[in-house]
Amino acid sequence: MHVTVLPHEAVDALAIKPDGIYIDGTFGRGGHSRMILERLGQSGRLIGLDRDLAALAAGQAINDIRFHMIHGSFSRIEQALRQLSVDRVDGVLLDLGVSSPQLEEASRGFSFRLDGPLDMRMDTSQGQTAAEWLACASEVHLEEVIRNYGEERFAKQIARAIVAARARQPVATTLQLAAIVAAAVRSHEHTREKQNPATRTFQAIRIYLNQELDKLSLALPQCVEILNPGGRLVVISFHSLEDRLVKRFMRESANPDKLPRRLPLREKEVQLLGHHKLRLVGKAIRPGATELALNPRARSAVMRVAERVNTT
Repeated sequence: MHVTVLPHEAVDALAIKPDGIYIDGTFGRGGHSRMILERLGQSGRLIGLDRDLAALAAGQAINDIRFHMIHGSFSRIEQALRQLSVDRVDGVLLDLGVSSPQLEEASRGFSFRLDGPLDMRMDTSQGQTAAEWLACASEVHLEEVIRNYGEERFAKQIARAIVAARARQPVATTLQLAAIVAAAVRSHEHTREKQNPATRTFQAIRIYLNQELDKLSLALPQCVEILNPGGRLVVISFHSLEDRLVKRFMRESANPDKLPRRLPLREKEVQLLGHHKLRLVGKAIRPGATELALNPRARSAVMRVAERVNTT
């Protein structure tokens, strides 16, 4: 069963209006969505998006006329709204990364602890599997992906080991790849960090195959454009690269021009000069001790919140 991360914090941050329109851009198994529906009135509306076919099925099982489920990526959020004849919304929630059901289903290939085919696609109806990519990627490309998306210091050794292993037989299963990685790195380094040697490599391949950072970069500006003034953008990240991207985007959208500190301008004048579209709401929020005790997978979660300002 999927355990929703920062459930109350995320939904509270949306500042739900009973008659508002909201988007859960990463429906998953609907933990956040169900909480949003509980706070909406009869005229409120919630739109769920997800690339995962299993998540789509879970969303379609919700029998609520206020809810509409769409199969697709949040990188095309504006297009999804056009299909529903919706122009603006009052809040968008993005809960990034993979869900517990995805990790715990061996056939999805996300986990290095379960033996299954190397798939790793969020949307299993399209795209290249991890096994297909590993079979043809050059050693240089393998190294770049593992280093850039996994921040893995042993990327070169791992890439070389994968190329050598696939020359003997196809790298087709999760445990195969995990064993190759473990043999290629100095395991005591990862042990010191209390991390499985394959963690960063699996993470890197998943992020690359699913174009997670690219899609996030496309989605964030769209989320801002579709928000009503006062509408909230709430993003939960689980990886430093994701969080860095979100943090930078929100800050630049809130402060597009670095003005001199003592420039004598009123707040409204600063808004017009900088054309900023967001206002940062509070500081980054992380799970507390109680939540971490119940759900250790939440340990890397970081939530950031911003509000759309009225630029007219």
